[in-house]
Amino acid sequence: MEKEEDDEIRKVFSDINTLKVDVSYPFLLKVYEDYRQGNIEKEEFIQILRYIESYVFRRAICGIPTNSLNKTFANLYKEIDPENYLESFKAALLLKDSYRRFPRDEEFKEQLIIKDVYNFRSRNYLLKKLENYDRKELVNVENYTIEHVMPQNENLSDEWKKELRDNWKEIHDKYLHTIGNLTLTGYNSELSDRPFKEKRDMKGGFADSPIRLNRSLAKLERWNEEEIISRAKTIADLATKIWKCPELDQETLNKYKVVEKKKYEKTYTIEDHLYLAKREAMRPLFEELRKRILNLDSSVKEDVLKLYIAYKTTTNFVDVVPQKSRLRLSLNMRFDEINDPKGICRDVTGKGRWGNGDVEVDVSKFEELNYTMFLIKQAFDKVSDEIL
Repeated sequence: MEKEEDDEIRKVFSDINTLKVDVSYPFLLKVYEDYRQGNIEKEEFIQILRYIESYVFRRAICGIPTNSLNKTFANLYKEIDPENYLESFKAALLLKDSYRRFPRDEEFKEQLIIKDVYNFRSRNYLLKKLENYDRKELVNVENYTIEHVMPQNENLSDEWKKELRDNWKEIHDKYLHTIGNLTLTGYNSELSDRPFKEKRDMKGGFADSPIRLNRSLAKLERWNEEEIISRAKTIADLATKIWKCPELDQETLNKYKVVEKKKYEKTYTIEDHLYLAKREAMRPLFEELRKRILNLDSSVKEDVLKLYIAYKTTTNFVDVVPQKSRLRLSLNMRFDEINDPKGICRDVTGKGRWGNGDVEVDVSKFEELNYTMFLIKQAFDKVSDEIL
């Protein structure tokens, strides 16, 4: 692939290499060989490459654990139908679920808007693709530096505090490193911490810039929370055009669905748990705990089993056993790993309890939820660290 003579294909390879997804190379080599053998057209091959690029990048933006990619790419070629090459490839990606999923537009946009892009490993790649979308005269972003429209300096000037209004500190903390507040410039030191209008109008400022990312900034009269959010949404919309999601109608997609018949396996719901019926005392407490756990990360999934409810990314990190007057939680950690200042956790190592892990804790009141989430977050972080 490194010796590919076609400029267009070589450019796509370069973008994929930038993302450093070595596990995709065995799959790409097989598809590349099919292209070289004339089994697929150049246009189809490029589409496949771009979808792989989008798949990997969207997942990175959405914070989906990467450990599953090895198995995904190892099996992906087997899911391609030679008679319907591109269609079956797109179906294979679209039918991935849970931690193997291809993030759809809404999830991708939502996560891109709030992500700390400044400290994101692939930030230059992101800005390069945004800046050079649909243009022939390409900009080398390495010749520019990243500019925070709202300055990084924690000691904002009075002008900036007035610009951001009363909740300036909250806005600064929330949006500083997000895509809505970032751009490119060759005048970073000159722009510095100046007020927005000065940054806009000065020599080399936003209104005097050849950078497309600065065009919308050149037209604004102020820079505040509303404008940051508005610009972020515009950029996110553009991102869905650059990193596209495959599209297939439902009828076509249904052709590729593999239905596993599980004759003896029942599908359970929350209502199947005796103490979580709608009128049971533990139901409201469970619903609040459930909401907080699912909000930990977009990769968290719920699996309702016969004896407990599991919350997992690639593996369980907390299991909830509903009981009459409490929710019994199993945290997937060794007991000596848990940080429990209140000393409420129990060591159940080797005791054969339902659920995974050696740490057990009960929650029976809403007031206990904050501390309970402090413990659960440790199990979530532990599992996440192991799979990344």
